[in-house]
Amino acid sequence: MSITSEKTAELIAKYRRGESDTGSAEVQVALLTERIANLTEHFKVHHKDHTSRRGLLKLVGQRRRLLNFLKRQDVNRYREIIGSLGLRK
Repeated sequence: MSITSEKTAELIAKYRRGESDTGSAEVQVALLTERIANLTEHFKVHHKDHTSRRGLLKLVGQRRRLLNFLKRQDVNRYREIIGSLGLRK
């Protein structure tokens, strides 16, 4: 259910903006998207896990806030991250 450190390092390397960047909005959105995908797979097996479902909703809200921030700051970066992650909006 959690992301391995190798997968985290891979996502950071792919979405970072600079050489020492680990916390930009793009990196955070990519990590949240990976966690959301893992939880979605978890719910296909564990339908009644409502506590984790609440955590999923919190992650989705956090990702939405980061995307709204990115949209306000730089629309091109927003469109780029949406396209690369395959998100709808």
